[in-house]
Amino acid sequence: MAEVKPISIMLYKRLLSYLRLIKQRPPGSPDNISSAVIAQALGLNDVQVRKDLASVSSGGKPKIGYITKDLIADLEHFLGHDNCSEAVMVGAGNLGRALISYENFENYGLKIIAAFDNDPGVVGTTFKGIDIFSAERIPDLCRRLKIHIGIIAVPAASAQEACDLLLEGGVVAVWNFAPVNLKVPDPAVVRNEDMGAALALLMKSLKEKMDPPEPGHPPGRR
Repeated sequence: MAEVKPISIMLYKRLLSYLRLIKQRPPGSPDNISSAVIAQALGLNDVQVRKDLASVSSGGKPKIGYITKDLIADLEHFLGHDNCSEAVMVGAGNLGRALISYENFENYGLKIIAAFDNDPGVVGTTFKGIDIFSAERIPDLCRRLKIHIGIIAVPAASAQEACDLLLEGGVVAVWNFAPVNLKVPDPAVVRNEDMGAALALLMKSLKEKMDPPEPGHPPGRR
């Protein structure tokens, strides 16, 4: 697997936004793109964008910019998206199936190859070409397949147990969609996706937009 260079979170997010913008350009767009065009489209500073792109690609030319397909390849290689890491899904209910159905994961270097569940009516079936196994087989299959990434989409009460089974199987990175903070030992890492908190922030932002503070009163006070 290609080496993924260590970079800051902010730079990583900017590079992702550049890649997303370039790949979403409509058919018939020019074969080249400049840092100025990217900066204007994303509302960013042109100097910052030019510096970011220079750190991942040497293909930029004055007054021409970058050949689009080459810049996409350079960004994907730098971010590690051209070498998919295989992952397993724990939980094949509505959320798990929605995540399995998301086709863009592979564009970000992630490929789900198996799923696990405790429901006898689900175990032994397939979904989107993914075999669904009994959860008790997590450690064995993860070890045999050399899986390092596990995705958890089970109820909160079952999430820590699912996490422990993944770690037992050699998984070192857990992406958790259950509404609970998981505990993992070093050197394992966990990313908790708190959709409830994200929704609360969205609703708070909506309320502030719909109910702005009165003149002379700071936000949050009446």
